[in-house]
Amino acid sequence: MERRLHTRHRARTTVYISVPGRPGKLCRAHNLSANGVFIETRNLGLSKGTIVELAFAINLGKVTKIHRRQAVVAHVSRGGTGLRMESYGGR
Repeated sequence: MERRLHTRHRARTTVYISVPGRPGKLCRAHNLSANGVFIETRNLGLSKGTIVELAFAINLGKVTKIHRRQAVVAHVSRGGTGLRMESYGGR
């Protein structure tokens, strides 16, 4: 049973993830929706509930938009990390 409110889209973008007090890291996004992103991560030491800052670019044809979002680690698996982004309404 699908519980997502927004459709996931395959992503071909790089996500810059930073955690306060640690150096930032570039990661590859697997899929992206309005509320979340799944990124390939290895040994970042993130645990569920950790708050992170994200920056990523979305190519819209002639325009590329840079998005900056705060996110919470929703789950960590062998393949990567699922992040739930803060609502973007009003930004």
